[in-house]
Amino acid sequence: MPKTSNNVASRERRRKVLKAAKGYWGARSKVYTIAKNSVEKGLTHAYRDRKLKKREYRRLWIARINAAARINGTTYSKLIHALNEKGVDINRKVLANLALENPQAFSEIVKFTMN
Repeated sequence: MPKTSNNVASRERRRKVLKAAKGYWGARSKVYTIAKNSVEKGLTHAYRDRKLKKREYRRLWIARINAAARINGTTYSKLIHALNEKGVDINRKVLANLALENPQAFSEIVKFTMN
């Protein structure tokens, strides 16, 4: 049985990697073997950082809620506990946005939950 090579598929594979490496500096965008490593590493970082982004935003929201809660005479943990006790179903993203853009509404929520 003679050895066959599928030139079309292998060329397409290489072209796809080089296309993904477009904009990289130097050999990273020109040489296939180097471009392949760079693209693979970039995809690894992209996957990891999609998870990290969620963590970082949650930390930011909690910091903003805590700052606004302390202005209103309570703490983050007491406020979240009171919200859960009252059955107020509002997430941290919305609470942080309220604290930042509409402090009066946030104060009303704090007064409602702490009484």
